[in-house]
Amino acid sequence: MVFVNRSVPLENIKCYGFDMDYTLAEYKSPDYEDLGFELLRDRLVSIGYPHELLHYTYDPTFPTRGLVFDTMYGNLLKVDSNGNILLCSHGFTFLKRDKIQDYYPNNFIQRGNTDRFYILNTLFNLSETYLDGCLVDLFTRCSRYENCQKGFKHGDLFMSFRSMFQDVRDAMNYVHDTGSLKESTLRNLDKYVVRDLNLPVLLTRIKEVAKVFLATNSDYNYTEQFNTFFLKYPKKPWRAFFDLVVVDTRKPLFFAEGTVLRQVDTNTGKLRIGTYTGDLQHGTVYSGGSSDIVCDLLDVKGKDILYVGDHIFGDILKSKKRQGWKTFLVVPELARELQVWTEKNHLFEELKHLDIFLAELYKHLDSSCRECPDITAIQTRMKVVTYRMDLSYGQMGSLLRSGSRQTLFASQLMRYADLYSSTCVNLLHYPFSYLFRAPPVLVSPTSDIPKKRCLCVFWTGNFFKTQYKTYIAPPAGRQFHNSFFINHPCIFPM
Repeated sequence: MVFVNRSVPLENIKCYGFDMDYTLAEYKSPDYEDLGFELLRDRLVSIGYPHELLHYTYDPTFPTRGLVFDTMYGNLLKVDSNGNILLCSHGFTFLKRDKIQDYYPNNFIQRGNTDRFYILNTLFNLSETYLDGCLVDLFTRCSRYENCQKGFKHGDLFMSFRSMFQDVRDAMNYVHDTGSLKESTLRNLDKYVVRDLNLPVLLTRIKEVAKVFLATNSDYNYTEQFNTFFLKYPKKPWRAFFDLVVVDTRKPLFFAEGTVLRQVDTNTGKLRIGTYTGDLQHGTVYSGGSSDIVCDLLDVKGKDILYVGDHIFGDILKSKKRQGWKTFLVVPELARELQVWTEKNHLFEELKHLDIFLAELYKHLDSSCRECPDITAIQTRMKVVTYRMDLSYGQMGSLLRSGSRQTLFASQLMRYADLYSSTCVNLLHYPFSYLFRAPPVLVSPTSDIPKKRCLCVFWTGNFFKTQYKTYIAPPAGRQFHNSFFINHPCIFPM
């Protein structure tokens, strides 16, 4: 299933572009994140961190994408699009509201302060997020260290949360730069990579109607070995699925000024000297370059391209804002989000009914009223239901919401991704003349408009289910929305 934020007529798409890691390549979770965590943890121990850190093992129920790390106080924060705090943990201890306000008096952070607040947005960040929690937990529990507001002290040594976070970041760069993560992956591809037999079918069908290119930050040797396994197809080498293959793209720089475009010797994996300035040579692999060069080589314009990637900043935001490409965001977590939404639908329904009941209390009140309705019980029940909903997803709750409030990740997804799905293979279920059309988003009216009879469309996990229900106008108005599971089910007034 593919979800729509902005209309995309596939018949106008002349070129499809793909990232590789977590886009064409589906990694097995949590095994792959566990591998990344072990490499990061071992790296920190090797540079002097306590050996007690080796006692920690990866727990996939804790981290989720889109969390914010506060380098001043060492807290992991789940926030909405405006920076309002939804959840806060110090290590693995979740803080209550009064304690959160000790750190953040307005229950709010300035997301624009990127020097202090770091958004852990990528799938590669999951193991890093968990390691940040482990470090804070370790030093908090260790009697050798004195807990301070901005870090830990041991004798003359002071270790700030900022320095700890930077060490984790440096370890992540080390793991990628030295190739240790890729080497471990290639040694056991069956353990870490899902081979989807439908992917070669999709690429073959796309190439019959449009041009196809691959743009990955990975180097040629890894791309060659990986795709030889991943895109194994009878009598067809993996490069034949693409009109153009570009490695070492260094996204997001690729979408700006880019780097020098060079040819790759596919026999040795080495780069040929000099900048390539000729026409496109099919079967040739290139290194570096930029999105402008890709458009020139393939003779397409930005509006003709649908680019599929998993990284909101590196793939989707930059290609959208700097090049005007159509964007398709791969969000593997959607499968789990939909599963929980189906299994715990009664909680969503209860929260929705509480919203309606709350609106009913204010329905006939205006500015002349001096009596305040007692909504304490409703608010308490909303908190309980929201808490139960969040626990259904994991310790940090849903990737997309907390109760009826959208997360920062969800707001970015809706702003920058034209289309999104759990896997790009879902495009197989649509003809290439299909119009992905986004319903109009209406401004929510006030709650005193009469109730309306509505047709509700629910996704059960396997098929759509429809039923008629009566709603006050504001919920009905909100439901003209691109995604029923980020906000509510799709509702159409009758």
